[in-house]
Amino acid sequence: MHSVKLVPCELTTEPIVTGSSVLGVQCADGVVLACDTLASYGSLARFQRVTRFHQPAAGVVIAGGGEYSDLQQLFRITDNVYRQEFCHEDGWELTPRALHQYLSRLLYARRSRLDPLYNTVAVAGKGRFLGMVDMYGTAIETNLVATGIGTLLALPLLRKRWHEGLTMDDGLACLEDCLRVLYYRDCRALRTIQVAKVSDSGETFISEPYDLGNLQWKVAHAVTEKLMI
Repeated sequence: MHSVKLVPCELTTEPIVTGSSVLGVQCADGVVLACDTLASYGSLARFQRVTRFHQPAAGVVIAGGGEYSDLQQLFRITDNVYRQEFCHEDGWELTPRALHQYLSRLLYARRSRLDPLYNTVAVAGKGRFLGMVDMYGTAIETNLVATGIGTLLALPLLRKRWHEGLTMDDGLACLEDCLRVLYYRDCRALRTIQVAKVSDSGETFISEPYDLGNLQWKVAHAVTEKLMI
């Protein structure tokens, strides 16, 4: 008889292929999310046309940074949740706030089992809902969202420019400016970005990837000349 070798279950111990910051802003007429399309293999800019947005149902969009395979698993889980809700046929639907709380409990449960999903996720939905959940299950509902290094570099800029009457077009321009700063400063960022808009009524739009324009490198040249002196 052949002996059967039992292979122990191996869990993810560290992120390998990762996405960087996700930014979001709550506007007077909806919510806007934005992030780049890069998935880095360590320090290598390996996959440059990946999407980190997902629309599991009408009127709700999620986006995440961190380990990309874990993010794909989160997308599959949310699809399954909405599929189960649809099969009940009771007229109820999962709201963006309910999904936000579900992801909080899910990520907390995975962390407690020492099998975390290495992601920080932003949730945008109809009714101008905007929230964020980190890999430990910590959930916040806020009018400005930034994950990763964007918390340090982009969030102060968002706070400076945000106001109650901000429209989605103005919010998008603000997020693009912040992504330019991240492209300048974050070595895991890319100039190719994607944006998602969810209106107050639930109309959803996810753009095709496009390149940031109006990039300025004059400051970099000035720094280089100063270092050479």
